[in-house]
Amino acid sequence: MTDLDRLLDFAARSWLPEGGFGYLGADGRVLPDRGQETWIVARMTHVFGLAQLTGRSGWNELVRRGVEALAAGPLHDGARGGWYASTADDTKAAYVHAFVVLAGATAAAAGAPGGRELLDEALDVWQTRFWDDAEGLAVEEWDAGWAALSDYRGANANMHGVEASLAAADALGDGDPRAARLRAQALRTVERVVHGWARERDWRLPEHFTAEWQPLPDHNRDEPAHPFRPYGVTVGHQFEWARLALHARAVTPDPPAWLLEDATGLFTAAASRGWAADGHAGFPYTLDWDDRPVVGQRMHWVLCEAVAAGRALATVTGDAAYRSLADHWWAHGEARFADPATGSWHHELTPEGAVATDTWVGQPDAYHLAQVLLLSGRPVRGSVAAALR
Repeated sequence: MTDLDRLLDFAARSWLPEGGFGYLGADGRVLPDRGQETWIVARMTHVFGLAQLTGRSGWNELVRRGVEALAAGPLHDGARGGWYASTADDTKAAYVHAFVVLAGATAAAAGAPGGRELLDEALDVWQTRFWDDAEGLAVEEWDAGWAALSDYRGANANMHGVEASLAAADALGDGDPRAARLRAQALRTVERVVHGWARERDWRLPEHFTAEWQPLPDHNRDEPAHPFRPYGVTVGHQFEWARLALHARAVTPDPPAWLLEDATGLFTAAASRGWAADGHAGFPYTLDWDDRPVVGQRMHWVLCEAVAAGRALATVTGDAAYRSLADHWWAHGEARFADPATGSWHHELTPEGAVATDTWVGQPDAYHLAQVLLLSGRPVRGSVAAALR
């Protein structure tokens, strides 16, 4: 059975002597040729912050090191502001910055030295460089000097922007006027993406858009297994948006009825269209616009998000059918994905259950698995950090 403490011990192997955290291979060793990647450093800082919030001892040092790496390490642009995507890529992406906000929020909630300062800086960059108030959405990617903005727009970065905004609001507390603004912005994004594009397309959510927010349904058709921008319908994101709609509902005074309705609609569509869509147990990574599998590989994070959404819906609605589904999927994950050698899960499998590396090499990410372990049985709130308080 997957154990949070063993998972955390595995994740701690990502520690780098020079500061920050690296990308873990399947053997639990950092892959040195990848350099440092901001999303990895931020996610690991968040996970270790969650460990500290649970009352587990011994994690404060890793949280501190993560905060220091993000605040003053090579990924941070001290002169122009913001964070590079990696030590090999100087673009400044919304996806990356959303995770820096999340790391800052969790570190601040845990009382880590420099955590609140990191959160304040990350929020300032998010609000001034990425948040487009006219659209109620975040733009995608700038060059290193903030001079050129990409024409591409994406739902993935906005999804994690919602997660980070809700977590930041919880960390700031209701006495800070930014908290209400962040929650309102998160709700606007959920309304635009879920209540708009997803509902209009019978819960087949487009992921890619032009600068004017016109959907690009054929984007990356020639690179369908892209790790962050795959072609077609991304099943795991349907589940993730469903969960985030419930989180927004939990922190919105007099929440609109559509938040629960849409969360249910997204979840039901992903579950019914995704599970065993190719005749094999599990969820394919992506489907086309007629619900046919495109990338049949099974990703660990997709299953984690399915379980988390199912358990959240069970808590909110009281309907045991959601928990039954989530428990069935979790048992599948324990049987197929769990790696007894590391305590983590394999990140990618073939439809038949063999370990694969077409999209993901190694086991770099404890974020999805740690969160689903912590969310189980917890109240639905705006962030995992809030649920642990």
